[in-house]
Amino acid sequence: MSDIKVPEMGESVTEGTILRWTVAEGDAVQQGDVLLELETDKVNLEVSAESSGLLESLLRQEGDTVQVGEVIGRIRTGDAASSTTGTASAPIGEEKAAPAPEAAPSLPSSPKAAEAVSPPPAESGDTSAKASPAARKLARERGVELGSVPSADPIGRLYSGDVKSFADGGPAAQTQPAPQQPSAKPSASPKAAQPAPSGDPLKPVERQRMSRRRQTIATRLVEAQHNAAMLTTFNEVDMTAILDVRKRRKDKFKEKFDVNLGFMSFFTKAVVGALKAFPAVNAEIDGDEVVYKKFYDIGIAVSAKEGLVVPVVRDADRLGFAEIEKSIAGLATKARDNQLALSDLQGGTFTITNGGVFGSLLSTPILNAPQVGILGMHKIQLRPVAIDAERMENRPMMYVALSYDHRIIDGSEAVRFLVKVKELLEDPESLLIES
Repeated sequence: MSDIKVPEMGESVTEGTILRWTVAEGDAVQQGDVLLELETDKVNLEVSAESSGLLESLLRQEGDTVQVGEVIGRIRTGDAASSTTGTASAPIGEEKAAPAPEAAPSLPSSPKAAEAVSPPPAESGDTSAKASPAARKLARERGVELGSVPSADPIGRLYSGDVKSFADGGPAAQTQPAPQQPSAKPSASPKAAQPAPSGDPLKPVERQRMSRRRQTIATRLVEAQHNAAMLTTFNEVDMTAILDVRKRRKDKFKEKFDVNLGFMSFFTKAVVGALKAFPAVNAEIDGDEVVYKKFYDIGIAVSAKEGLVVPVVRDADRLGFAEIEKSIAGLATKARDNQLALSDLQGGTFTITNGGVFGSLLSTPILNAPQVGILGMHKIQLRPVAIDAERMENRPMMYVALSYDHRIIDGSEAVRFLVKVKELLEDPESLLIES
């Protein structure tokens, strides 16, 4: 026998939610086969079989919250699996060889006659042999006769889900004729007994349970606002010089490095330069101490199907423009394909978020705790700018926002940090020197 356990998922992750099982009880599995998908606060993980055999039982169901190390299923291995498979398959052959049944007799009118045609008990006959151990156990606990339970399996196997649905009065039970025993007490389904939801039928609503990750995002955002003295300061950047560099260099850049020259490499470099000048913005609070970090792991917020995630570009100060662009592109692809690992998300000393890709003109980003600073990028828009006392020009301008923790960053320091970012972006050549 081999236990299916919830694997270790990282130092800060102790539990997860079973998103879906990819196998069913009674299935034959091979070592390495994916058994289920587990949703955690940060990423989704696939759990694979550690041995080959027959999936004997699923101890936890989809939607259940499970702990690291918990046993959630069992695989029957070796000779025991072969024996079980052989036993379960015997009735199938007998069914095929059996003659066609005669027409069913008319329903009896007396209690004794009703008992004569009642289905067999739970532990007898071929039906029991085709039921999984978990299904037989649940049938005994619920007092359900396996002969009365329909199977959704093409070859007639019964699983615990079939028994549970029948016992709860679900679709499986509704397809069966009412029991004929006069002495039997009708079983009321708790779900069926619930009154229909009240409300205006012309104003329909739909309720969906929040995913585990969305709940975590909500909790962390509220905690960030409660636990930090968060303020936001704003400035604007003239993007003329960067657009000019990209226009002149993008083709050769793409040809040489096989990646597009985007805006994020410029902003990452500018942020690193400003963090070197203002180290408190790259710090965090630990109790009554301030931890100043001498490395620059920059989180890049990415919108994924399950919500916002922030994968981290490691040692951004040591990377060139092409390396930063490749790293960001790779992390964004992994986020969209739900392939991010916990190591991609852990750490980070400062975060950049770009609401401009969705058309945002201005926003106040929320801190990604325990970080004390986050830079918000926004939409590039042509606006009239005064060049001097006599001249006006339309320039591609972007509003930028810095949200910061006022507990360790003074207002003047935050303003000067953002001015430094602005100066570096408006003079792209300086990024090669100061970042």
